[in-house]
Amino acid sequence: MCRAGGGGPHLIAADVPHPTGADGRGTGAAFVVAETVRRHGALNVAFNNTAELGPHQPVGDIDETVWAHTLTSNLTGVWLSMKHEIAHMEGVGGGVIVNTASNIGAQGMLPGLGAYAASTAAVSALTRTAAREYVSRAIRINAISPCPLGRGASVEEIADTVVWLCSDAASYIVGHDLVLDRKTSA
Repeated sequence: MCRAGGGGPHLIAADVPHPTGADGRGTGAAFVVAETVRRHGALNVAFNNTAELGPHQPVGDIDETVWAHTLTSNLTGVWLSMKHEIAHMEGVGGGVIVNTASNIGAQGMLPGLGAYAASTAAVSALTRTAAREYVSRAIRINAISPCPLGRGASVEEIADTVVWLCSDAASYIVGHDLVLDRKTSA
């Protein structure tokens, strides 16, 4: 779709969860938005996709550093990205944001992933809250939650869903966390 419209893939490397980047050179979320706008003139659609699982262990065994790293990667990174994306989108009359959460967070289906489950459940809650706050400003915010049970969605199916959520065909969907799963019959 991008190539058909005259575009193509571009890479911007950044340490998103850190406001000025770990190296202090301004490589955080603000940099990603500013560089996108510099290269393309605007930011109309954003997909915040992160998945730091952390070690597979019971909640009582999670190290504080691992807990902090997982929440920083999965939750703070999404929040900082949205913060800067929303600021730009408000200035240009709107846009669409899709975040990746996880059904693991909503359902707690896989014991041993406590930090991941907590961070992705928080992404879902953050998405719903922000969606209500910014829908009147023409910014639609939703989330997807790929589900590992049953037949998980392929990368292409996930991408198709994100593209659809960003399209006018889904203009009525706001503040939803769409679980991507298909139960297999036994």
